[in-house]
Amino acid sequence: MEPDIFSAALIQAMGRELSVPDLIRTADTLKRSGQSTSVDTLYATWIQHNANHPLLSAVLFNHSVQLADSGKLVAARECLERAIALNPDFMPAYINLGRLYERLGNSGMAVLQWSAALARMASVNGLSVSYKTTALNQSARVLEGGNQDDAAESMLRQSLEIDRGQREAVQHLVALRQRQCKWPALSPSERVDHGTLMRGMSPLSAAAITDDPLFQLALAHHYNQQEVGTPEGARLAWAASPKPGERLRVGYLSSDLREHAVGYLMTEVFALHDRARVEVFAYYCGPEARDPLHQHFRSTADHWGSIGQLDDAAAAQRIEQDGIHILVDLNGYTREARLKLLALRPAPIVVNWLGFPGTMGSPYHQYILADDWIIPEASELYYSEKVLRLPCYQPSSRARAVASTTPSRADVGLPDDAVVYCCFNGAHKLTRFTLDRWLLVLGKVARGVLWLLASDDATQERLRDYAEARGIARERLVFAAKLANPFHLARYALADVFLDTTPYGAHTTASDALWMGVPVLTLSGRSFASRVCGSLVRAAGLPELVCESAEDFVERAVALGNDPSLLPPLRDRLRSQRDASRLFDMPLLVRRLEELYAQMAAEHHEGTSPRPDLANLDAYLEVGCQADHEALEVQTLRDYQQWWVDRLARRHAFRPLGADGRLGRASAKW
Repeated sequence: MEPDIFSAALIQAMGRELSVPDLIRTADTLKRSGQSTSVDTLYATWIQHNANHPLLSAVLFNHSVQLADSGKLVAARECLERAIALNPDFMPAYINLGRLYERLGNSGMAVLQWSAALARMASVNGLSVSYKTTALNQSARVLEGGNQDDAAESMLRQSLEIDRGQREAVQHLVALRQRQCKWPALSPSERVDHGTLMRGMSPLSAAAITDDPLFQLALAHHYNQQEVGTPEGARLAWAASPKPGERLRVGYLSSDLREHAVGYLMTEVFALHDRARVEVFAYYCGPEARDPLHQHFRSTADHWGSIGQLDDAAAAQRIEQDGIHILVDLNGYTREARLKLLALRPAPIVVNWLGFPGTMGSPYHQYILADDWIIPEASELYYSEKVLRLPCYQPSSRARAVASTTPSRADVGLPDDAVVYCCFNGAHKLTRFTLDRWLLVLGKVARGVLWLLASDDATQERLRDYAEARGIARERLVFAAKLANPFHLARYALADVFLDTTPYGAHTTASDALWMGVPVLTLSGRSFASRVCGSLVRAAGLPELVCESAEDFVERAVALGNDPSLLPPLRDRLRSQRDASRLFDMPLLVRRLEELYAQMAAEHHEGTSPRPDLANLDAYLEVGCQADHEALEVQTLRDYQQWWVDRLARRHAFRPLGADGRLGRASAKW
């Protein structure tokens, strides 16, 4: 039937008898049947024979979309340039033209198109506001990618001044300021107040802003409500449900099964599974990858599915048809996550593990995997999921490739006689409170230097200026260029002690340092992200380096720097115990993982699967957003529980949380 439709439409187009609505309907029909070549031919023919049509610019726009979808980027660009020439006020054409230039590798021309659109927007109406914010946000994204952070921040602020309800722009702005170490990261402006920034930031940013797990739970739930919602078509029953003694079909969903921090951590897990107990399915939703680690995952999973090109409904159908019993979300609230896919509940059991350091606050993540240190029993109220525990939460790779040669300190700009405190965490994890503690240590250790992972030049100078203003010479901050992982690991030999950040501490970087024999000093707080490093250090056999107060952290860092006899025993213990330590015992971790999967399956069969606890979270979000977490370091509060009870009580006095008069979830469980 479709070939007849195509032929008839083609004849009408050549005779100038095919209306624009009929052209679009026919093109959509052909596209749905997979005839993209026919769509291109139909549009090209219509354009050729209707050169004076008043809607030609709109048809050129539609044709450009089809061409871009087919990968014909240059032809698509030419269509949009012609559309703009015909109608210089056609804003969508500028937006898409900028995107095409970006895909073609010309970011400068992309920003130029969006700037041209901004310059032409004189009228104020809903549509022009939408176009303007889109142009500003696209420009900010490209400028940030080109390390023009100040310009990117300016674009985002302009966009939010126009429409402060843009959650994505708020998330981007806060993350951008964190990455640049611009404190406070939540910086209000005339129309964007502190509360808007608090509610709008991502849960991942919140993990680095504050050690406040109750607020983080409330924010995660709010984020899930706003960004995911409740999609139609969610499953409440499944064709395949686990039965006692049955081999479990476990699916791992991740965008990071490649050369990525999570990929390095997961390296051994698939291959170590006991195939008599578990059948491994991997669902990859990340960018196209061909690196060796990606190929390793493809070869060690029993079944591999690349679902990046599938929409959520199709991907969910694929997972359900595979009969998955347990779906493990290795992304959480991180880039390229497929949360709307998970919201469709394609498997009877959904688990939150490894990708995101905290609770999901969602109605469909039933379990979270942690360990005894990361989530003590008394802290379970901060998690919507049921907490199950591994011997050590974080897997690791025992096959790290390390370069055969180690650079000298002079090679990397370090003084030969210095006490080198290193921290190779990303700059977004560095807060004013952490840097103040580090500088306090340098003030008491005369030969101490800080060796940090390189950022852009402006951020590095900002950190040096901050140090100098507090009496620490700027040259005592040394920056390590980003290197391929084998060379990065090799240079750990030049460091004396790894100083952790807080509240978002070292995770993969801590495993790397401990594997290379570098003692890691960490400060554990109350939240998930602040306790992972403590878990790793304890599992490696150095529990005395896990501090629980800021004063203790500074005191121990100073002692390690001033007493050269303290470090060799720590290094020797790390090296001698490494292969037998709980941290690097991957067979043990995977065996326990399988036991936990069996427990989940049994609970599902018995009808006792946990239901996420989402009570009163809107009220906790309201109260949590009222605190200035960058002025008050919540981690240092001696009575965190009472701090929350007092604030909840003030709110409760005006708006009770429940008819029974209780303050709610937190105070009831404390």
